Amino acid sequence: MEQKKYKLKRLAETVQSPKPLDESRFLINYKQELNLSQYEAVSAVEGVHLVIAGAGTGKTRTLVYRVARLVELGYEPDTIVLLTFTRKAANEMLNRAAVLLDNRCAKIRGGTFHSFANVTLRKYSKFVNLDPAFTILDQGDSEDVINLIRNYEGFISKEKRFPNKQTLFKVLSLSVNTNRSIQEILEENYPHFLDYADKFLDIQKIYQHHKKKNNLLDYDDLLVYLRDFLNDMNAGTKTFLRGINFLMVDEYQDTNKLQADIVKGLGQFNNNIMVVGDDSQSIYSFRGANYKNIMEFPKLFGKVNIIKLEENYRSVQSILNFANHINDHAFEKYTKVLYTKKPGGKLPMIIAAENENYQSKFIVEKILDLREEGIPLQEIAVLFRSSFFSFDLEIELSKANIPFVKFGGIKFIEAAHIKDVLAFLRIASNPKDIVSWFRVLLLHDGIGPKTAQKILDELSLAKLSIKSSPDVQPEFKKHDKLYGLFNLLYNIHTQKTSPSEKAAQVVEYYYPIFKNIYDDFNKRSKDLDIFQNITENYRSLDNMLSDMAIEPIIESAVDISASGNEEEFLTLSTIHSAKGLEWNTVFIIHAVEGFFPSYRSAESIETLEEERRLMYVASTRAKQNLFITYPMNMFDRESGKTLSKPSRFISDINPELAEGWLLDTD
Repeated sequence: MEQKKYKLKRLAETVQSPKPLDESRFLINYKQELNLSQYEAVSAVEGVHLVIAGAGTGKTRTLVYRVARLVELGYEPDTIVLLTFTRKAANEMLNRAAVLLDNRCAKIRGGTFHSFANVTLRKYSKFVNLDPAFTILDQGDSEDVINLIRNYEGFISKEKRFPNKQTLFKVLSLSVNTNRSIQEILEENYPHFLDYADKFLDIQKIYQHHKKKNNLLDYDDLLVYLRDFLNDMNAGTKTFLRGINFLMVDEYQDTNKLQADIVKGLGQFNNNIMVVGDDSQSIYSFRGANYKNIMEFPKLFGKVNIIKLEENYRSVQSILNFANHINDHAFEKYTKVLYTKKPGGKLPMIIAAENENYQSKFIVEKILDLREEGIPLQEIAVLFRSSFFSFDLEIELSKANIPFVKFGGIKFIEAAHIKDVLAFLRIASNPKDIVSWFRVLLLHDGIGPKTAQKILDELSLAKLSIKSSPDVQPEFKKHDKLYGLFNLLYNIHTQKTSPSEKAAQVVEYYYPIFKNIYDDFNKRSKDLDIFQNITENYRSLDNMLSDMAIEPIIESAVDISASGNEEEFLTLSTIHSAKGLEWNTVFIIHAVEGFFPSYRSAESIETLEEERRLMYVASTRAKQNLFITYPMNMFDRESGKTLSKPSRFISDINPELAEGWLLDTD
């Protein structure tokens, strides 16, 4: 038998490099439309990718083009998931992708973490032991439930102040979202309530039981149930995960521990994950966001491809040089250097004023000058670390007749009259919703907390119900004053009518109550009209209520609005509210040590570094002009007038990066 001969080849000779993709197959010329770094991110397909997108570097554009490219590659749109922090951001990206390519892109599963959890949990409810008709509590509702527990379960003592409902909710929610103990959160943020740590735990148990009993989920529950569903790896989980080919997450630096766990869980099967974010813009720790998530992402997933977007399309280079300098001193970061091809640009200016009022007067004068130069008020913003920093400026703006909008007002859905109307509809959807019952009952004359509780007791014992007409309920005779309410609830609960028709019935019933409660009902009535218009977009009451809870509309007619109702207005905003926005000219005020950064932030490196990132975010909002101002004399209650130091973030600025000016008051 002839012996077979074998020939050895070097391993490198046997491995064939993948052939480059033929770009001509695509409808979109990706190489032409994108810069090199953007193209690298867009053309990345399988595997785990971390895109560090510096301020103004086209993050949204990159995600939009990647959605389009994945669809062009032939992946089914409904196997691609895009998670964002606002529904507006998700809709904008998918709409832009649809315009860029075609309507297939609109079929991507896009939305916020909470809306995605809501849809998933309703579909797979039996695998997480949930009734799919659960009602979602918004933050105000959750606080109200906790307040009921606080008042009726004997937690309040006359001897010592007990935490209010907002504090109780905040501590419990932070514990869930950050995976930290209540004890730890109290030690760090509320040491004066440490003696009540056991009471917090008791309230947490009662709150959880109340929600379970009444088929209620709060925002945190949506994420907890989704995480647990992903980790259970039951038949439903496996079916669900097999349907996800690609996961994309926007603003990853703003995720909390719970959301990071969800991202990990969603990538278990295909492990095709792309997260996009900027460590230098992580500024929401007060909401539970964890800066460490983006820093430790490579460790969490092992083999991670890191792509940096550094070409800025917003600001002139002089502003970017200033921002780069702020970032250079960061304790922990992904090193990046923002640059632009935009020509020109003046150096940022750092202005020292004698006091706060002179700071305000300078800003007013400069705004008027800029407007005369042709820069409209809409292209100018004044940013500050805390909302009270602008009070003196607001007075001077009013004297100069400069209209402005200050951001941080009431959300539409948090306006009391809208919450009233929603309460009726929530009862119709879930008759066990005790919080909504309590709210609705207290709207009626002659019904106080004690009477309301008696009625709630009768409802829980089924002596009263909205499932049948009040005419056939013997117990109803003693509640004849509430005949109209129960008749309304019976009708909207049992009738198979659209959400808009149900809402119309509620508003008709509510309007006389509404006029009696609110002195400014004429102004507020616009919101009722807006609400009814919104309901016409829905066929399902449950879907509408879920959207209202998870994705609330922002603007309200009773919100802070432009003075004088003029179309042109200046923007006043906290830095937190300004993230993601841009203006031709930006003023950053009160850049004083102890105020920005605050005294308290200096207690730890983590909080001080977040203050640095706030300065970075503020400065990168400016396109052409950047002014940073500080008063040299600040009033202090204890010592009277004191000499102020400029913020440490600007005290060592090189003259080549910013011009220093002393305001002449003569």
